[in-house]
Amino acid sequence: MDYWITLFSQHPALFITLVGLTGLILGSFLNVVIHRLPLMMDRDWRRECQEYCEQPIAQADLPEPFNIAVPRSRCGHCQSEIPAKYNVPILGYLWLKGRCHHCQSAIGMRYPLVEALTAAVSMTLAHYFGPNALFLGLWVLSLGLIALAFIDADTMLLPDQITLPLLWLGLLINLNGSIATLEDAVLGAVFGYLSLWSVFQGFKLLTGKEGMGYGDFKLMALFGAWLGWQPLLLIILLSSVLGAIYGIAQIALGRQQKGNPMPFGPWIILAGWIALLWGDHIIQWYFHQVLGL
Repeated sequence: MDYWITLFSQHPALFITLVGLTGLILGSFLNVVIHRLPLMMDRDWRRECQEYCEQPIAQADLPEPFNIAVPRSRCGHCQSEIPAKYNVPILGYLWLKGRCHHCQSAIGMRYPLVEALTAAVSMTLAHYFGPNALFLGLWVLSLGLIALAFIDADTMLLPDQITLPLLWLGLLINLNGSIATLEDAVLGAVFGYLSLWSVFQGFKLLTGKEGMGYGDFKLMALFGAWLGWQPLLLIILLSSVLGAIYGIAQIALGRQQKGNPMPFGPWIILAGWIALLWGDHIIQWYFHQVLGL
């Protein structure tokens, strides 16, 4: 292990390239998670309802078994299995010219986009943190955040199966103060949850409506556990601005109607990742350039 760390430290370009290629492969895996995990959750909910109500409920039209590993990837239109040679990240999509090899139905741009995004995020982390344990932890965090962002965008769900393990991992990472002190990390998890929970309760008291989901509270707790309590305000403000800009643009383009719910998780995730890499610089710039302190 020391040999590889020394090698990659001496040749950072090699390290970043290998991480990027691995990121492409992991991005392909994330596509599977993004598509299948909500379906698996729906099947579990149906089964729980069936057991609770003690009456038969129509099951989802999914094969048995159905999980992250099986069955093999299939076309969403004709259900034909995708040969391994077409599963090569990005290249497979280009080879097929964005269409199924069997029925010629269009393949969504989402798949190469997730693969490219995962590679880019992975390479950015490799550039900033280098070959060490902290990089590995942040890599796992970022992979989970990418999955959460796209799942929330599709279904308005932030699965606990991803959020909670990442939250606990953040606390473990900070046992030795890797990013924040353990005290700041614990306070960050608590304040992160309570910050949006308080907004939720206030909004509900004033309007009688629920303005956001509980998954958003846990997501803020996750970032508090990783980064400490100090960047939480920046994350809330930045995510609110980004979400508002996107929402206004969608309404202006006629893609979103006023009053319809919109996922907030992707903007928390984007703001949290920005805070992870550049939060200190943003805060210092604000105090020095804007406030003159």
